[in-house]
Amino acid sequence: QVQLVESGGGLVQAGGSLRLSCAASGRTFSPYAMGWFRQAPGKEREFVARISRSGTVTYYADSVKGRFTISRDNAKNTVYLQMNSLKPEDTAVYYCAADAFPSGYEQRPTMYDSWGQGTQVTVSS
Repeated sequence: QVQLVESGGGLVQAGGSLRLSCAASGRTFSPYAMGWFRQAPGKEREFVARISRSGTVTYYADSVKGRFTISRDNAKNTVYLQMNSLKPEDTAVYYCAADAFPSGYEQRPTMYDSWGQGTQVTVSS
């Protein structure tokens, strides 16, 4: 089991940028594919981005392609989400998640094993 803690959220104007971090502890980080999800009030949790165990393969939701970049540093047990050109519709709680048995570009929240507590991102118009 791995414990995940997100940080880096905040309030930013539309067009601005934020970088989220997710620090892992409890067990080896490298065997997990990692994903970022987000959830706005009253809505279902939504897939944002995924990165393979090695960090060489990434996948993004269409809504964030070209604006967000997921990366990881296995030596630091940390995954990042660089968010540029933020829009008000990006406002949500952002969650980091770990997939212990990665297979393909998994986008279903129920297929991830561990979750962080979330960090709030608010984008003003």
